[in-house]
Amino acid sequence: MVRENFKRVSTLRETLQSESNKYSRGVVAVAAGSSKYPGAALLAVGGARLGNAGYVKFLSTSSSLREIVVSKFPDVVPITSLQRERSDALVVGPGGAKISKLPSGIPVILDGAVMQNLSRTTFRSGSGPIVVTPHEGELRFLEEPAKSLASHEERFAVSRSIAARLNVIVVLKGHRTIVASPSGESWADEIGGPELATAGSGDILAGLIGSLLVACKDGKNPFDLVCRAVTLHSRAGMLAKKRYQAVTALEILECLALV
Repeated sequence: MVRENFKRVSTLRETLQSESNKYSRGVVAVAAGSSKYPGAALLAVGGARLGNAGYVKFLSTSSSLREIVVSKFPDVVPITSLQRERSDALVVGPGGAKISKLPSGIPVILDGAVMQNLSRTTFRSGSGPIVVTPHEGELRFLEEPAKSLASHEERFAVSRSIAARLNVIVVLKGHRTIVASPSGESWADEIGGPELATAGSGDILAGLIGSLLVACKDGKNPFDLVCRAVTLHSRAGMLAKKRYQAVTALEILECLALV
């Protein structure tokens, strides 16, 4: 089944209620960045701040990374462990961040090399919905044989295959990003262009997906929320292209607050 596009949907974020508070809106935790890629922490957290969540936590054992993030985003709360911490969704992996085991019962977004841990039963035991966000070069992390995906139909087929085999929602980034679910639903973005093909763009998307997936606690459909996040990200890229002659992840992040 191919899902209807969100191209003409005006409101992609959840509508805030008059009685909403930061906790009812949802809490997202982000584990991102490393000594090699510290900027990924800022970009993933930046994406998470501009979704639905009312509360963003940055998970890292690195004091220098925590300082970098909080100095840029003083509204973000640094934590060193998920124990005794409320989280309604978790983002792991941008910039090489790792985790030994997924928490139980909440949506988790995996980006980068951490995706290769999905083959370990102990890694994902008891977890809630899992979203993976590979580009074609990262399909090897999902035990997908290396091959060139020359056509859009091949990209759809691979995305559906991975989703069914690993019981995950797949976001295959690239020209016309594809979202596929384990049940066979699939959807392709029609908005995003080459302006999104810039370092750090995927880190923003991972954080944004996590921020929208906090709504799963209220019974919202995770596949639908992921499609909405991809569309928001693409709209931000499109606006950045209109406003700037050169687009980097920073311009995409800036425009994400405006779409």
